[in-house]
Amino acid sequence: MATTSPRSTAEADVADGAGDPAAPRTFTEAVRTRDDDALLALLRARPDLATPSPSTLRSLAARASSRTALERALAHADAQTLQVLEAVVALAPGGPVTPGDVRHAVGADDAAAQGSDDAGSLVERVLDDALTAALLWDAGAPGHPDLRPAPGLDDVLGPHPAGLGPVRHGGASRPDGDGTPLPDLPRGSREVLDALAWGPPIGLVPAPGTPARTAVDALVDARLLLRTDARHVALPRDVGLALRDGRTHRAPELSAPRPDGRDVPQEVADAEAASAALDLVRRVDLLVAAWDDTAPAVLRSGGLGVRDLRRTAQAISADEGDAAFVVELAAAAGVVADDGDAPPSYRPTTVADMWEPMDDAERWAVLAAAWAGSRRTPWLVGSRDEKGTLRAPLSPDLHRGWVPRLRRQVLEVLAAQPGTALDSGAVMAVLRWHAPRTVPPEQAVAGLLAEAALLGVTGAGALSGPGAALLAHPDGPGPAGLPHPPGVLAEAMRGALPPEVDEVLLQGDLTGIVPGRPSQALALLLERSADVESRGAATTVRFSPSSVTRALDHGTTADELLDALARRSRVPVPQPLEYLVRDTARRHESLRVGSAGSYVRAADPTVLAGLAADPRLAHLGLVRLAPTVLASSVPAAELHDALRARGLLSAVEGPDGRVLSTRLRRPPRLDRGPRDARRGPSAEPEVTTDDARAHLVARLRAADSSDETAVDRLAGRRPGPAPAAGPPAPRPDGAGRRRTIEPGDALATLHDALRDGRLVWIEMVGASGTLERRALRPLRLDGGRLRALDPAREAELTVAVHRIAAVEPADG
Repeated sequence: MATTSPRSTAEADVADGAGDPAAPRTFTEAVRTRDDDALLALLRARPDLATPSPSTLRSLAARASSRTALERALAHADAQTLQVLEAVVALAPGGPVTPGDVRHAVGADDAAAQGSDDAGSLVERVLDDALTAALLWDAGAPGHPDLRPAPGLDDVLGPHPAGLGPVRHGGASRPDGDGTPLPDLPRGSREVLDALAWGPPIGLVPAPGTPARTAVDALVDARLLLRTDARHVALPRDVGLALRDGRTHRAPELSAPRPDGRDVPQEVADAEAASAALDLVRRVDLLVAAWDDTAPAVLRSGGLGVRDLRRTAQAISADEGDAAFVVELAAAAGVVADDGDAPPSYRPTTVADMWEPMDDAERWAVLAAAWAGSRRTPWLVGSRDEKGTLRAPLSPDLHRGWVPRLRRQVLEVLAAQPGTALDSGAVMAVLRWHAPRTVPPEQAVAGLLAEAALLGVTGAGALSGPGAALLAHPDGPGPAGLPHPPGVLAEAMRGALPPEVDEVLLQGDLTGIVPGRPSQALALLLERSADVESRGAATTVRFSPSSVTRALDHGTTADELLDALARRSRVPVPQPLEYLVRDTARRHESLRVGSAGSYVRAADPTVLAGLAADPRLAHLGLVRLAPTVLASSVPAAELHDALRARGLLSAVEGPDGRVLSTRLRRPPRLDRGPRDARRGPSAEPEVTTDDARAHLVARLRAADSSDETAVDRLAGRRPGPAPAAGPPAPRPDGAGRRRTIEPGDALATLHDALRDGRLVWIEMVGASGTLERRALRPLRLDGGRLRALDPAREAELTVAVHRIAAVEPADG
């Protein structure tokens, strides 16, 4: 049996060389004594600490150790980082913690003995990263490391780090951990300890009179177990470590898992991805055509109605789930949008017009770039929210800010195992290692994998070549980049698509067969002049009066259509098809509909003679409708001014034929003043570049240098020069020590006092609204409240942090 006594932090400070000027005594001091490069590395590792900008280095230290900042830092920490941090938190109460202690605690030494040469270096790298990010700090002198967790890290990691129990103070016997029976203890005692050894360390007290109860009572008497209440016992931390042979974790998780999956050749993945990409582009084309003909209405709460979704799914030949994804993707790419009319409806935008001349690869690139940055969750369509409302496509409540980050993480998991098809369970296992504290919902991972398959980012479950290009260039231009879509993505998809063909086999039954993937020009021609009957290795189309009319509506004449078909057919155009085209064109031209911006009429046809053919009036777009009527493409006012300039005395008339006044009334001119004066107050810019971080570090360093006050010297934090001559800063009790008024400095002082168990003077707003000054010993600082002990009154009190006006150390 061995006896140990966990030391308090203050004792550790004295015994471990805290008196050395080079050894910081507190976490705040460790942050303040960092050089500029170390501060830059801290802000780079935890950018949230720089926004809003802290005023002093003490404020920066207080923010770095706040619960919110620590939670944010640990949210995306991987399993190996959490194991290392838990090991330091578990070992710190027992004395100085060295990197060697951490390597042994997490099992890296055993892994190295079994042939894993990089296990120790991985732990060293994690420790360096944690020290850089101020999750740990070194309280030892140079050459004598003493790793300690940042204040509050133990609270964030939970009461039982690594499944170990509470820390007990004052000596405690603990087993040697060699598996031998414990002397002078009842039978079954060892089994009780082994059951609690690897956690959870809390156990239920057995019923009285049983052998298990006898063993538990004996362990409590031997101080190998602690009673937490009448029904529970806890295994002390030092006893748990001894039972684990000094290990904090049963097995080290020093690298991400590599789950088994199905092998998929890259050629197969690319072929499947190309087929899915062509199908998706075709569905977006069908969506544009369907909504151009019949625009669906926007729900009053936003989004697409159930009936409209079903009609859309039928129009694009997809189920409702896939149709919801196509609708969301087209909206993300800007191809369709709410027109803003009253009542509003969804219609194709001008982006759809620029979309038309693109080839399949360019269209896919636009959709893929939009998908990479989309924050939408189409897989939630059809589910119900907390109020029981059905979630609809394009509704506002489908927006989630974390989707792009999770999408990239899923693709990175697939990229780490190229040529391997992974299901959602396998991807979840890897993501769970990368962020154990923020595991994404499995529904979201499954939904993103399904979207990747529909888009062609994956093929047969494995990452495709175009998908790898998207992962390497996720921020390519979307709709704003039209008509210049992401070239890298388009080229990657062109390499996966099958070769194009530019011929159609015309047949006498008004059908045609395209033996492969049609070229862009052939696809556009057939899209306008024929209807698709079947798709596959070959595409079958049929010509009909309605399809030919569609081509004529695009401005194509009968001769132009027949010539285009003849150039792409190995046989002459069949006679039935020629008759169909010419007969439809003859009926198509019998009636003409147009638009005009204005008109000019005269009682005498000779007045209008020559106006339509006058080259000086060509910009007016004059067309003779009748001997006494000309139509123009410009507004009436412009036509009136042009005719007056020509020397013709024209008059502007209204719909009823009455002459109107042509005087223009302009709105009053508003003097808005200088441009800069019209700008509202600007928000503080985010510190996102190294130059901005360097500027912030310089400002913090200057503020810290000017803040070398008597508070620091009296508290014994660091040596400093004697104060300059002059009157001391005011203080309510008349003493010469300056109060800590800066909020960040006040929190830092409270954290230091909480860690060292010191008294502080606190000025706070009392119940009557006046300032009260009391000497308190902080006990806990969490959730915006301070729980403290008042030694003078021998009572505890809780104070809201926002009611504290000033804090200063009480010891001098």
